[in-house]
Amino acid sequence: MADLMRDQPATENGARGDVRGDALSYAQKHLYYPVSAYEMDHGEGIHLYDTDGNEYLDCASGTFNLSLGYGHPEVVKAMRDQVERLVHATSTFQTAPVNELVRRLVEITPPNLTKVHLKVSGGSTANEGAVKMAQLATGRRDVVTLFRSHHGQTMMTTTMSGESFRKAPFPHLMPGVLQVPDPYCLRCFYRQAGPDSCGMLCVERINDFLDHASSGSVACVVVEPVSGSGGNIVPPDGYLAALRALCDERGIVLIFDEIQTGIGRVGRMFAAEHYGVRPDILTTAKGLGGSGAQIAAIVADERMSGLSADHHSFTYGGNVLAAAAAATTLDVIGRPGFLENVREVGAHIMDRLHALAARHPAIVDVRGLGLMIGIEIGDDRGRPHSERAQVLARRGMDHGLILRTSRYGRGNVIKIRPPLILTRTEADLLCDRLEALFAAEAAA
Repeated sequence: MADLMRDQPATENGARGDVRGDALSYAQKHLYYPVSAYEMDHGEGIHLYDTDGNEYLDCASGTFNLSLGYGHPEVVKAMRDQVERLVHATSTFQTAPVNELVRRLVEITPPNLTKVHLKVSGGSTANEGAVKMAQLATGRRDVVTLFRSHHGQTMMTTTMSGESFRKAPFPHLMPGVLQVPDPYCLRCFYRQAGPDSCGMLCVERINDFLDHASSGSVACVVVEPVSGSGGNIVPPDGYLAALRALCDERGIVLIFDEIQTGIGRVGRMFAAEHYGVRPDILTTAKGLGGSGAQIAAIVADERMSGLSADHHSFTYGGNVLAAAAAATTLDVIGRPGFLENVREVGAHIMDRLHALAARHPAIVDVRGLGLMIGIEIGDDRGRPHSERAQVLARRGMDHGLILRTSRYGRGNVIKIRPPLILTRTEADLLCDRLEALFAAEAAA
């Protein structure tokens, strides 16, 4: 998490000295991945606290997976009760938590999706399994994804990524993957004036890619309804419906990667519901665990049946403990008024951010759905300014904000995705801190 790194390491005599400083030094030496000088102690609701007692409002919901925040009491109780009964069992056998989760997933996803695959351990393996289903069902090979997309970090999903930096270190990638321009209206690939007059070229021209850049054997199109890592790009009205029509015309499976958009993040249980478009396969993970349980799922049309366990099955997929947490999470998010609050609080944040943008030229655009919001940062001429976005994210810690940026710290969009339990009062606290952050940046 490069965007959370301190500018300077802890010192021997500083607040992180002595025993904790030694532990930090050891971790920085031996952990395979970078670790910041912040040592977190506990979390509660939308707040995370470090070992020095400092409080931070988590605008990233952990890794966008804490849909109900830190330590949600109902999720914690469900896990505590379950751990005393049964933590894990082979999927050969039925268990009540898994049966309940299957029932709930079929209920809340589009009505054509009736087959649930839980033997996946995260979003990456869910997306990879969805592609395998599509290939098996169609007998075709190629996979189409979008520029700036992020579908995971297995070798297959790395290849599916719409970012060259993800693929650059690896010499042997999966053949038969092509990327096409995304519906980024602010910086339109086709230089069109807007969706009202462009004829939805970002969908129409996919036909050219299929005819001239593919092998002629295209199994599926995989799309995030709102881009996650790629910059919180919200497609224009009609885009996903047009994509659905194109896939139908050409016999291509449409897969919605709802790893980040699903489980209430956009103010509906899934973005498919918001846009009124039914995919052939939908993947979900992250927020499904509520307060951090590791769980993922593929929910597919009956026509996608046939992928056997020996072709895609992972030991900790469909874990009984995580299934109990997920079923409780769906109970909480499905209650009357919960998603309405997500939409209302998200709209309130957007209103305040638009007002902030009017005062700060560094903010080029504010866009989002529900509590999946992006603040695009630019230079004085409106051009993307990644370095400024990274500085703002780092300095957010000084203002009690945990912020992450797009494209794994390479992008120019600050992502605002707090836990879905956020209240109107907490939303104002978040915006007050953002205003202080931008005021400090302007004065620097």
